[in-house]
Amino acid sequence: MGAGETAATGRGTGEAVAAADGDAEATAGGSAGPTAADARGAQTAGDAEAAAAHARAAGLDTAALEGWLRGRLGDGAIRDPQFLTGGTQNVLLGFTWEPAAAPGRRLIYRGPPVNKRENSDAVMLREARVLAALAGSDVPHPAFVAACEDLDVLGNAFFVMEAVDGFNGVSEVPASVAQDEAWQHAMGLSHARAVAALGNVDPFAVGLEGFGKPAGWLARQPGRWTGQLESYRSFESWPGLDHPGTETIPRWLAERLPETERAGIIHGDCHAGNVLFSREEPAVAALVDWELSTLGDPLLDLGHLLASRDGLTLPGAPTNAEVVEAYAGASRHDTGDVDYFHVLACFRFGAILEGSQARASAGLVPESVGRRLHERTVSLFDQAMRVIDGEGVGG
Repeated sequence: MGAGETAATGRGTGEAVAAADGDAEATAGGSAGPTAADARGAQTAGDAEAAAAHARAAGLDTAALEGWLRGRLGDGAIRDPQFLTGGTQNVLLGFTWEPAAAPGRRLIYRGPPVNKRENSDAVMLREARVLAALAGSDVPHPAFVAACEDLDVLGNAFFVMEAVDGFNGVSEVPASVAQDEAWQHAMGLSHARAVAALGNVDPFAVGLEGFGKPAGWLARQPGRWTGQLESYRSFESWPGLDHPGTETIPRWLAERLPETERAGIIHGDCHAGNVLFSREEPAVAALVDWELSTLGDPLLDLGHLLASRDGLTLPGAPTNAEVVEAYAGASRHDTGDVDYFHVLACFRFGAILEGSQARASAGLVPESVGRRLHERTVSLFDQAMRVIDGEGVGG
């Protein structure tokens, strides 16, 4: 979800699970695609009061949050609160923090869904940790302000970050940008360079020891996501995934495992719906929605960037080859194995999304959502098979 005056919800959120190898991953529960709520502009007093009431209904006590912030930022008050999202999604509240003797600044509270899942608090603190670690880096991200793990404050872990003024790259592209293919092209290249900047960060140099298990991470992936698919058989009504890729893709991945093992920070869900783009220039303002972040081979994010573009790009968007070239030009890593990571990203994301079909078969997710995400899974597996057959950037 977005971290600025625009709140963007991404596809990969939903029911969080722990990966078999201890990395943080997630399955797609109720979220099927990017949506957005525009939180820009002046509010009337009535709007602010209604937003605050909505936040309290979601379990967010703004008075308690204000008191906690005073203990970290000094004397001040919450003004103009805007409840940005809620329900099954993570709770976002935008507000102005107004110090006693200084100009106010726009901040964002981010907390778990109202109906908290078992590991929701841990996920919040992981997001906070990676954002704090990225301070001072070249990675465009929302600036971390403070985090709270004390459940007595609000009943859940949460963190506060700086607002980012930008627009969601999928759901709220301004008309001027929608009509400017040169701008769209530059946006796409900037996105690739931003993802490369993340891959350039040494996770151990920024204090992310123990954030994931990078040693042997790549070798674990084929079995990890085959196991994810097999786990859905616990839903007796799930018909299974009838696609040749369920066997071909993991076998191909296991047989072509790259010799080089890299350790870096993985965003895990870096499609355009999880990016805020600048309104002033065709550049990324911030990568957002870090709940799938972990440590492993950072080229997975390049693969996911390619996988998520299929049929979903703006008309002026760069080609896959241009995206890879832009990434390579900004990265310290060799991109010679890009097709491998493209296939892996398709397999991983498809395995995650199929979970909604399994839960829909048991009546836990709307049937329409399960069907739509199942179709997306099939599309991703089809895409992986085409890359295997030689249609990738690497041929």
